[in-house]
Amino acid sequence: MRWYWDIPMNSEFANDRADRLIPRAMASGEGRLEPADAPISFSRSQLQRLIEEGGVTVDGKSIESKTKLRGGSRVIIEFPAPKPLALTPENRALEILFEDEQILVLNKPPGLTVHPSATQTQGTLVHALLHHVKDLSGIGGVLRPGIVHRIDKDTSGALVITKTDLAHRHLVEAFSRHNIERAYWALCYAAPRQLEGTVDTLIGRNPKDRKKMSTQVKAGRRAVTHYRLIDVYKDSKANPFASWMEARLETGRTHQVRVHLTALGCSLLGDPTYGTPTQKQAKWISLPPEVQSAVTALPGQALHARVLGFDHPITGKRLRFEAAPPSEFKTLLEALAPYGTTEPRL
Repeated sequence: MRWYWDIPMNSEFANDRADRLIPRAMASGEGRLEPADAPISFSRSQLQRLIEEGGVTVDGKSIESKTKLRGGSRVIIEFPAPKPLALTPENRALEILFEDEQILVLNKPPGLTVHPSATQTQGTLVHALLHHVKDLSGIGGVLRPGIVHRIDKDTSGALVITKTDLAHRHLVEAFSRHNIERAYWALCYAAPRQLEGTVDTLIGRNPKDRKKMSTQVKAGRRAVTHYRLIDVYKDSKANPFASWMEARLETGRTHQVRVHLTALGCSLLGDPTYGTPTQKQAKWISLPPEVQSAVTALPGQALHARVLGFDHPITGKRLRFEAAPPSEFKTLLEALAPYGTTEPRL
């Protein structure tokens, strides 16, 4: 499969890096594909790998991702044939919120990894999807078929999966434009000083621990989280020891909610990476015994992707889903409820 693009001299898609302009041109319908009815589904990172492998030429010459495209040039992309999946489908129950011929929206349970990796080759959501959806092969890549976005293993909640290349391409573009509604429920230590606000920082790898992300970096990707306080939980002296917050994502970076709420001084209850204190620390001691017990029972951080909204990638109809939190999250909310002012409505 080939994609041809003769860049007009006055094209708006010129004078910028190839790995930026080509996806925009594809999304807008610029260029010609052979065969004409073949779908395109390539992210910027996949395009960068294809450029590195020599699959993209400009005027017959290989280029780099940073090569600037000029008006009057011809771009040709040679797409590799889809590789067969080397994954075995697994029959696992899925809580499906919506499904049609193009997409599937589900409520992911905590403890389930989204896609395989070098260290986990079975027991992922992708393995379950391959059993449920028979034609996912190749959509979005060999190891991530149908996956448009992901949530952490121990985070639960709403996730959209694509079942066709065309739907995948359109939703990838929607996520890149931040035209997605994503709201999380978070149960945290302490409480923010303001009832609502915005955290706008760079996020990058923690230079002291590569498994963690951090806002204290000189270089990274911009991340924006809008938060509001749903309830605050106080002890007998009116000191807040925990809070229930909603976090709405404007961007979607790795560990974004966990890192931003930690930066507010409100790390997530049960978070094994950013929030878990020793039993001698004040914030743990401040928790009532029944709350400590509920936190200990969590599989990980108390974070749930409550709301997911987007335009249907084919019909354009606006869709919005609310995913019910898992039992462990509900149990923790019930343990906190006597110390707050809001009755949990789940």
